[in-house]
Amino acid sequence: MAAFGVMTEDVWNAQVAQAYDESSAYMYAPEVLDPAVDFLERRAGRGAALEFAVGTGRVALPLSARGVRVAGIEKSEPMARELAKKPGGADVPVTIGDMASTRVPGAFSLVYLVYNTITNLLSQDEQVACFRNAAEHLEPGGRFVIEVGVPDLQRLPPGETARPFHIGDRHVGFDTYDLADQRLVSHHYTIADGRATVLRSYHRFVWPAELDLMAKIAGLELAERWADWAGTPFTGDSRSHVSVWRKP
Repeated sequence: MAAFGVMTEDVWNAQVAQAYDESSAYMYAPEVLDPAVDFLERRAGRGAALEFAVGTGRVALPLSARGVRVAGIEKSEPMARELAKKPGGADVPVTIGDMASTRVPGAFSLVYLVYNTITNLLSQDEQVACFRNAAEHLEPGGRFVIEVGVPDLQRLPPGETARPFHIGDRHVGFDTYDLADQRLVSHHYTIADGRATVLRSYHRFVWPAELDLMAKIAGLELAERWADWAGTPFTGDSRSHVSVWRKP
């Protein structure tokens, strides 16, 4: 029988950081990653880029390899250590801190936040602070890019509160929703090296219109909104969006 572990506290600890790339391998597939890097490279232009919640460098490293100067902010020291170990890791300086409040030197043409990570901030105030922090890092004309899912509420059958987001051979993930508090919990079941692990992470889901208001509070204006990194038009049926706000 496989060993079984549960991690709910200090979610982004050393154990999770060391297994993160393998457990998220589907996010490294070229058809997933390349369009994101292409999109961000075009918006960065000749300027520097700053990734909030840079993690183990899934996006930052290939973007840096294309010649974009990339820096990162990361709350988890174990995740940042995993990034530093990788080829090119030394070219991506990382500041340990919270993306809602931590400042790094310099001004950037691009600040970006991918893979639903804005929802890791569990209150509206924290999410607004994240927008303000992005705006403070941007040079005039700079852009703040967020990739995040559209809340899946319209697909919940009456009386149900759970929706799967990934089903694979070694990983199954689903979200459970608390509609009253605008919260969700992501449940990850991963099998690696004969061991089954359960990880739960906590989120505040947010609608595109609410993000636009946060941007306006921070002095940013909506410039683009797409359904994905490939530039598919955003519609009422889109399940995710890549939004770009511009600093005047």
